[in-house]
Amino acid sequence: MGYDHRGELREVRGDAVKPYYERDGITIYHGDCREMLGDIRADVLVTDPPYGVGFQGKNTKHTSRAKQGYISGDDAEVGPHVVGIAIQSVIRGLVFPGVRMMFDYPKPYDVGCVYCPSGAGNGRWGWTVFHPVLFYGKAKTGGSTPAGMESFALAGETGHPCAKPVRWMLWAVEKASLQCEVVLDPFAGSGTTLAAAAVLGRRAIGIEIEERYCEIAAKRLSQRVMFGAQS
Repeated sequence: MGYDHRGELREVRGDAVKPYYERDGITIYHGDCREMLGDIRADVLVTDPPYGVGFQGKNTKHTSRAKQGYISGDDAEVGPHVVGIAIQSVIRGLVFPGVRMMFDYPKPYDVGCVYCPSGAGNGRWGWTVFHPVLFYGKAKTGGSTPAGMESFALAGETGHPCAKPVRWMLWAVEKASLQCEVVLDPFAGSGTTLAAAAVLGRRAIGIEIEERYCEIAAKRLSQRVMFGAQS
């Protein structure tokens, strides 16, 4: 069962898709972004696509044993494919591709990172200490701010196996978007990008393929007062 809140934002052309959640400029659609992108209008892409699904011992938001979500191996195609489509219709984009898949994505305009001194996972040549960030389009500030950040933050308990810390997505949304622009996250997960957009006063659209994560995101957005307190 979804959330049927009334709101002012309707960025999907026509009435083909009913929002799962819609309130105060934040909209969630339950569905496959590969089928829905053509009907979405947004200004800025900020997203954390699936990666590492096939990595031994790693459980991710897109691992599924049922006919929901993306199955192991899909991450090599889904993220780069969707980002390749999305960046053609937005002004700029910021993408977390994962270390092992960053070269599978369309060539970015620039590259940044989140530097994690305490470690960001085990890589093939040692302990990884950064999360790459791909930038598409020209920076809204003309490149006058850092292209990365240092962080010891951990994701809070969201009911999602690999949510990004809210602090990271606050930085990402602020870095990529202007106040008047609509942010799109086609891999919305538990709604952290949408939460960050809400805190920053941006309108945002999220698409999520698994209904249980739509439910989690909708509940979080209904209690958005907690977002400002999370790291």
